[in-house]
Parts: sequence; C-alpha cells; structure tokens
Amino acid sequence: MIITLPDTTTRKIAASLLDARENNSQTTGRVLTLIVVAAMDDDVDHIISVTRDASHEHPARVIVLLTGVTEGEPHLNAEVRVGGHAGASEMVIMQITGELTQHLESVVTPLLLPDTPVVTWWPTAAPEDPSEHPLGQLAQRRITNSAHCATVGILERLRATYAPGDSDMVWSAITSWRGIVASSLDRYPHEDVEAVTLTGPPDTPAVDIAAGWLADRLGVPIIREITEPLIDARLFPIQTLRFDRASGPLTVDVLDHRTVRVAMPDSPESLVSMVVRSDADCLAEELRHLDPDLTYANALRGLTRVNYVI
Repeated sequence: MIITLPDTTTRKIAASLLDARENNSQTTGRVLTLIVVAAMDDDVDHIISVTRDASHEHPARVIVLLTGVTEGEPHLNAEVRVGGHAGASEMVIMQITGELTQHLESVVTPLLLPDTPVVTWWPTAAPEDPSEHPLGQLAQRRITNSAHCATVGILERLRATYAPGDSDMVWSAITSWRGIVASSLDRYPHEDVEAVTLTGPPDTPAVDIAAGWLADRLGVPIIREITEPLIDARLFPIQTLRFDRASGPLTVDVLDHRTVRVAMPDSPESLVSMVVRSDADCLAEELRHLDPDLTYANALRGLTRVNYVI
C-alpha cells in the first residue's frame, strides 16, 4: 500500500503511519528506526531497493530523506509505504526543499519509533563528521558508504573524525574476503608474516581499508600497489594479496567474479567460492551489530601505516 501526501506535515505523516499500523498486520514488530539521507538526484530507486531488501532481516521504520534545492519556500512531499512495497518495514519517503533542508533533524524526530535504536545511513555523500551531524547525533549507529562517495581521501576523513558507532559499508563488503584470508593464515606452517603486499585499483576504499586492517592486525610493513581500474565491475577490488614468510609466499588471488585462489609452497592450490556482496547484504550486516565496531576502528587507525606504490 502506498499513501501519497503532497505538500504535507510531519503530523499528517505520523497520522498516516498510525492508520497503516492499525490496518496492516505487517507493520508491527519494528526493531529499529533507519534514517536514510540522500539527494533527489541520487539513484533513489536503488537506495529504496537496498533498504527494502535489508529490511527482510531487520524490520524497521525506514525514513528516507531526499533533499533538493535549499532556496525558496519550504516544501515537504511524502509517501508512506507499507506491506509489499516496503518489504518487512514501514517506509516514509520525503522530498524536502527550501529552508527545511537545513533542519532535517526537526523533520525526522516526530517520526522516530520510541524506545528503539536509531541508525542513520548516508548511501552516497558522507557528512564532514558523521557523529557531529544533527542526524548522526540522533543515532546509535552511523553508516557511510565510501564506495559511492566522490570525496577524495574519504577514509582518511572518516579516520580523523571517527567516533564509537561509526561504520562504513566497504568494511562489510570485505567480510567474506577477510574470512578467507584469516583461514589461509591458520593453515600449516604457522609462520610469522614478514611483509604484506596487496593490489587493487586506485580510489578504491575497500582495498585501502583491507590494507589498514592487515597493518593493524599484523604490525608488519604493508605495501598497497595501485593497478589499472577494473574492466569487469563484478570483480572483487582486492586483486592480489601476498604474505611473505620464511618458507615462501602465501597468496590470495581473485580469478574471476566468483572464485579466489589460495596458494602456498608445498601445498596444492585451493579454489574458494566468493561472491561480491551487494549493498543490501552489506547494509543488513551493518544492522546486525549496533554496538561500536572496534575492529573497523582499528582498521582505520592502521591506514597511517600503509605504504602506497604506483
């Protein structure tokens, strides 16, 4: 069901949500409020699709704030979606223009679910300081998406402004890969790693955060080599990883968009299945843990010890 509310107010939106809750059994049992902050000229259909898919695992009240021009009279147009149009959630999509774009926290506060966690997600452009942003201050968890942010050096900015509760979707995008890497290092022989080299395209935060993670966990020199941009967008961005050890290198290489090869001296090669995770998969993982992600924080800290080679 979709309820259209042109030129409306938060009072009318709240009343429509109450009516939907009374008339639709699927709008019960919400476990959190998810605030989504984007612009009208972003890929709104994709953003809504991602939140709808993630909601099947995390039923929520989803409040999508789409900002437009900041000049002129304030206007608020809204849609309330419940049932199949919103997945397992109830969703409010608001188009906001004029002076209201400077007061988004006032727009969203009356619609927050009481006594439930609040998560704020920026699917494209990240604020200068997520924890100090007015919508970030409302949330227990703040999620950015540096893979879709055009800001140069976005991870360095996130490192400089990190506060407990911050996270980024490129971190959850490499979860499967990190599991393969950890299990590879657990194999015999159990030798110390002397140095690490990993390669990937330029301006790819997933490769950089992986390098930071390895730098923090291993405490050895990390070389991040810059390669050509990927021809096939389906490929995992961390193309090769080499651990230098006394007995010879342990390598983890991406063969295609579904297969990773693990090779080490005196052992047969292993082929491991690994699918590149979708934005919905990454968002769902981020919503599973609302406590501070200390491993992500340490990976950001490790960025200062990564050596870049072109």
